[in-house]
Amino acid sequence: MKLNLLDLGWNEFFERQFEPFRAEGWKPARLIRDNKISYGALLEDGANGFDEFEVVLSGKVYHDAETDAELPAVGDWVALEVGGENGDNVIRARLQRQTCFSRKAAGESAEEQVIAANVNAVIVVTDAGPDFSPRRMERYFALIARSGAKAVVLVNKADLYPGEQNQGAADEIRALNADAEVHVTSVKKRKGLKVLKDHLKRGQTVAIIGSSGVGKSALVNLLLGEDWQWVDEVNEVTGKGRHTTTARELLVLEKGGILIDNPGIKEVQMWTDETTLRERFADIDDIALQCRFHDCKHGKDAGCAIRGAVEAGTLDPARYEGYLKLEDEIAALRKKRKKRQMTVERRNKRDHKIKARNKVDREEIERDLKPRA
Repeated sequence: MKLNLLDLGWNEFFERQFEPFRAEGWKPARLIRDNKISYGALLEDGANGFDEFEVVLSGKVYHDAETDAELPAVGDWVALEVGGENGDNVIRARLQRQTCFSRKAAGESAEEQVIAANVNAVIVVTDAGPDFSPRRMERYFALIARSGAKAVVLVNKADLYPGEQNQGAADEIRALNADAEVHVTSVKKRKGLKVLKDHLKRGQTVAIIGSSGVGKSALVNLLLGEDWQWVDEVNEVTGKGRHTTTARELLVLEKGGILIDNPGIKEVQMWTDETTLRERFADIDDIALQCRFHDCKHGKDAGCAIRGAVEAGTLDPARYEGYLKLEDEIAALRKKRKKRQMTVERRNKRDHKIKARNKVDREEIERDLKPRA
């Protein structure tokens, strides 16, 4: 398959950024795989269109990145020096992202983990059985909203559950996000998948995410038209098969469109802000405006409209508990980030003091480091 830049998602947004790099003789490339030490990238290869090359990161790009999230990731466009240091293909710059789907890295870290860069839509695969979780879906929606991509949900494995159960799950998900596309599908029976044609067009990139066992690998295999990933038999008790994706990978489809497949996500930790959270839970905020006191804690305070809505049955208690949990996580993440920022600033301040040997330079640096009101 002979590709060109437009097939890979190139557009005017990236072209404008790349102008100064083209003058350096560097070439645009899109990262398709992170090999930890190196990357896999699609790079123009003369008459053959595009081919896959192994590329390495320059020391400058690595050291200029203040966080891991600023380092190149799968889906990123980069400026590449072909045959640079020691004959390697070297990443000299990462272009600004149009969208960035990320989450908080697993564990106690306060770092952002980029799942996929420059995607037009994020397709969440779930089912109406053991994997169905409105609370987890709320988390996905919050992260997708922050990324700038379109949210699409597939309630998959419809062949395993009654129609009422599948439709009920789809309706409940739609109620969480009116802007999301929600479809009932069965990869095994090849049903409901035509809706993906709207997103799998030339130059359009989608990220496919979801828990292990919901049929992601089977979906990717179907779209690719080959057994790209081995899929285990479905367990008749749990309705789950083994998901075999072990690393993020960008895959170009022959009929148009680009996939970024992801390993099964075990936890959806938040990496978002209060504004995005408020938008996803606007209904709860509207109720809170009716509380008697503006500083209502929504517990035992007199005149609490939210408690009244829960007691009256007009607000789902589980949705409100999910909202409180997300709010707590974001507050904790904000605290960790602030603590990390203070640590970095102290380190930078110390390093600058070491470099600035004379008093005048040190005083100037001190002024620059002081937070502005």
